[in-house]
Amino acid sequence: MRLFLDANVLFSAALNPGGNARALFLLAEHRVVGLVASRFAIEEARRNIAVKHPERREELESLLASLELAAEQNPSLLAIARAAGVVEKDAPILGAAIGARVDALVTGDRQHFGHLYEVLVEGVQVFLPAQALARVLDGIHDT
Repeated sequence: MRLFLDANVLFSAALNPGGNARALFLLAEHRVVGLVASRFAIEEARRNIAVKHPERREELESLLASLELAAEQNPSLLAIARAAGVVEKDAPILGAAIGARVDALVTGDRQHFGHLYEVLVEGVQVFLPAQALARVLDGIHDT
């Protein structure tokens, strides 16, 4: 399973070593999942860490090293994201996830993505970190 991580998930993973977002990185270390992010998401996470928790910068950079970098999305994918009801500032996130052909977009942004939780958009399901973790763990138990 390949998961696209939104900036808030990257931020949370760097901030909380015991949280659901960080657990996804642990699973990736064991090659249970693949983790993907875009430059857009990474830069947003870096900005937020620098402002809110600069002491966690190294932790974030360490986590970023394990990610696959998604290609920048094209305008047609941005249009699909907008049509799905995603606000302009977050359209590049869903667009990049679709373009990367991941299984899921993992985001804690309930305000802008909440209407899409557990919905399939162009082959990509949208999950909270806890939902994504549960899906991955369920898949492990089913094998």
